[in-house]
Amino acid sequence: MAQLTCADSGATGSTMVHVPKNSSPRYDRLLKPGRWVRDFVDDLAVASPARLAIGSFVAVVAAFAILLMLPASMRDPGSVDQATHIANSVFVAVSAVCVTGLTPVVTEQYWSDFGISVITAGIQVGGLGILTLASVLGMAVSRRLGVRQRLIAQQATSALNLGQVGSLLKTVVITIFTAESILAVLLFPRFLIRGESLGDSIWYSVFYSISAFNNAGFTIHEGGAAYFASDPWILSLLMAGVFVGSLGFPVVLMVAMFWNRPSRWDLHTKLTLTTTTTILAIGLLLLALFESANPATLGDKNAGHTFVEVLFMAVMPRSGGFATMEIADMSQASHLLMDLMMFIGGGSSSTAGGIKVTTVAVLVLAAYAEARGLQDVHVFGRRLTSSTIKLSISILLTGAMIVFLGTLTMLQISAEPIDRVLFEVISAFGTVGLSSGVSATSPNTGLYVLSVIMLIGRLGTITLAAALSMQDSVRLYRYPEERPVVG
Repeated sequence: MAQLTCADSGATGSTMVHVPKNSSPRYDRLLKPGRWVRDFVDDLAVASPARLAIGSFVAVVAAFAILLMLPASMRDPGSVDQATHIANSVFVAVSAVCVTGLTPVVTEQYWSDFGISVITAGIQVGGLGILTLASVLGMAVSRRLGVRQRLIAQQATSALNLGQVGSLLKTVVITIFTAESILAVLLFPRFLIRGESLGDSIWYSVFYSISAFNNAGFTIHEGGAAYFASDPWILSLLMAGVFVGSLGFPVVLMVAMFWNRPSRWDLHTKLTLTTTTTILAIGLLLLALFESANPATLGDKNAGHTFVEVLFMAVMPRSGGFATMEIADMSQASHLLMDLMMFIGGGSSSTAGGIKVTTVAVLVLAAYAEARGLQDVHVFGRRLTSSTIKLSISILLTGAMIVFLGTLTMLQISAEPIDRVLFEVISAFGTVGLSSGVSATSPNTGLYVLSVIMLIGRLGTITLAAALSMQDSVRLYRYPEERPVVG
């Protein structure tokens, strides 16, 4: 057998090490500590990217939860018992990494500066996505993406094909940090004008730019976003950050490439922008109708202020989580409308949650085609495949089942009425962060249940289903066709 001789010269002499040229993988791993970890991750990425996604998110959530459990993360370590603090830490860690924004405590009162910094880091990591961040780091080291890394990134970004992953990953990082930087620069002078110190203005600008673009909805001012209710400049910037962040990176990539040639946009981009605009317009009109006469929200405010605030509240159910109004003070009609908007969520491969706007668009188009007796579903000169329609139906039913079971469980745990519980569960599933107050009053068990719902909502119903499936089932035969009576 051929031998490879290595010499290691030192001050006391020379040591000869004989290594077999064709060494076994086990021997290679002993020579390179940590290589087995990389091999394990690579193998898992190829075998089941979905399981890798779930495992990575759970691991990161656990890490941030441990940091929040430290006494240094609390403003008053002796104010709550240990069991409650653990539940609060786990809940907030999940909410931060899943970029939700729900919290059982008042952020600026409960958490210390270190704790708030941990939450901010969790939001940023969650926004980038654990798998996306890992792929980007791998690309920076190797200067290129291999097939396995592309598989990991494709799962994280939902790229249409492996060839798009490299460009999409660059867009993810460039878009996030560019958008956050722009938001921070535009927010900074406004905080100075409001009388904040230089250091506080810098910190507030950075925090709210991260929280807005990642659709997290965390605030560190008394009263939350209502603290800025009379400041249209800050509200507009928060809205812009949430809106762009919820479109999805594939859409941002396509618009950035062909911003002056909409005719070259792909079907996903056109569907996302069209459906998003339609839902936003409907939400704006109906919220204005429902709340304009409500003295607890908009009844006593002028038309200009009302428009800005209603527009702000119409954007937030997409997954933003900021609120200038007390949710409990809003009408029941507004609650139901926001339930629907939160359940729909934002764009695919975005920081938003929900079943996604393209899912709703496909279902509406399929229903319209069926009502007109059309054999195919057409939109923007393209025909939708039957697998896309079936997948959309699966996502809708899975999401509805998760919300139903979550609401049923929370009703047994919490003493709150069904409308408030349903609102909180949908907000957790859609990773929105708007709260009816249930999180703040829930026992520890309820916080853990909502944490699981947030994780499921962030990872996505398809990812969860893929992780639970050992392998695809292929049937080599077909049964005779027969149509039952439906409707």
